[in-house]
Amino acid sequence: MGFLIRMAFWFSLVLLALPLNVGSDEAGQDSVGPIQALFAAREAVGDIAGICERKPDVCETGKSAMHTIGVRARETAKIAAAMMDDTGDKPANGLDTSVATGSVDIVLPATVNIPAKAPTKN
Repeated sequence: MGFLIRMAFWFSLVLLALPLNVGSDEAGQDSVGPIQALFAAREAVGDIAGICERKPDVCETGKSAMHTIGVRARETAKIAAAMMDDTGDKPANGLDTSVATGSVDIVLPATVNIPAKAPTKN
């Protein structure tokens, strides 16, 4: 979720930086230039960075959430690695799901009776 929010933020900055020469549609509203948008973004990042000084409980909750996300990501990676492991070990339920392949031997008789040429009638 955080990834989507960050992407939306940076995408909006890219859109503001594009020179489209389009003013605001509403009367009395000024258009924002790329430099103004950059300074506003810098101020917003600085404000977000200072939230730990204003509300330390928010930072503690965020730290705990990041720890939980990290633990879940590690466990998910372990599960994915175990699923992709092709060493041929039996699955956790103990059932042998391996597929045995083989071939069938061709059995030939000890002697082969080949009929002689049939006599021709003249």
